[in-house]
Amino acid sequence: MKRVAIAAALAGVAALAAAGIAGGAHKASPTKLTVWVGWSAGKEFVTFKKVAAEYDKQHPDVTLDVVGGIVDQKIVAAIRAGQAPDVVSSFNSYNVGIYCGTKAWLDLKPFMDKSHISASIFPPATMYYTQYGGTRCALPLLADTYGLYYNKALFKKAGLTAPPRTISELTRYAKKLTQRNPDGSIKVMGLDPFIGFYENVPERWAAAFGGTWNDAKGHAILAKSPGWTKWLKWQKSLIDWYGYNNVVKFQAGLGDEFSTSNAFETGKLAMNMDGEWRVAFLANERPTLQYGTAPLPVDDSQPSLYGSGYINGTIIGIPKNGHHTDQAWDLVKWLTTNTHALAELSNGLRNVPSTSASTHSKELI
Repeated sequence: MKRVAIAAALAGVAALAAAGIAGGAHKASPTKLTVWVGWSAGKEFVTFKKVAAEYDKQHPDVTLDVVGGIVDQKIVAAIRAGQAPDVVSSFNSYNVGIYCGTKAWLDLKPFMDKSHISASIFPPATMYYTQYGGTRCALPLLADTYGLYYNKALFKKAGLTAPPRTISELTRYAKKLTQRNPDGSIKVMGLDPFIGFYENVPERWAAAFGGTWNDAKGHAILAKSPGWTKWLKWQKSLIDWYGYNNVVKFQAGLGDEFSTSNAFETGKLAMNMDGEWRVAFLANERPTLQYGTAPLPVDDSQPSLYGSGYINGTIIGIPKNGHHTDQAWDLVKWLTTNTHALAELSNGLRNVPSTSASTHSKELI
């Protein structure tokens, strides 16, 4: 009797289980993918979340948790602690060497091969900065290019009709556009070359002087490359003209780079080196500002450099101790190769599309 009772009970459980499966009671819940990105300011983060929501809607098997304002230090700390998210994105492609070299980000080649995706769909520059030592641990997620923004109203007031093309012209313009208070302090600055201010980092300026990092054998030659010396001497001479203390005091009173109080947007800077994304900020925050854009001026002795410049880009990858790598790859693949997604991101962020096909998208505005 006992065996009969057990058998009957098991049969009843089996029947209930079958009924539950038939009725969908045991349907698996969506996989949660945590995605870390650097975007945090205003419309930028909103734009990324909007595009991510499109993917979310198209893929009911996953649900995305997008976290903004992420910096590389946090990415590294999370990976070291074994608490990395599923997908990570960084603004700094110069850290690819670290991520690939230490295998902190997974090698994406096996995933790309399985999905039949060739790296040749990306422009050569982005192919270069998303791999290191033969390992491609990242893919480009839009690209950045830097140039000179100039205030047309302040130019007109100073009698200037076109943007400068050489460093000597840039220096002369910067001095002519600068306005001082009665005590000699700066009211409006022609150009701020101070390293650490907004987008000012050495490599972006040194490119305009022909500065190079390595020789043909890969050895560092910063001390030997004349471009670096020229840039440093120029920067110091212009800061000396303003007065170092005046520069520090002026900067202390300026708004944050990614706020509506940005110094160029409020007319406190007549010229500024910035990225292409500033166009979106200006359209949203200062639509009436009369401004122009141009390549950065270059060393007077190397006019052929004009029109070239420093290129960087947002990168995206999968950390080594993340979860759900197959689903994570599917999202990374969509974000970096889907022409519609890249066009939508570019339209909202004003970053440069990062596949050859997406640069020709009819959706781009």
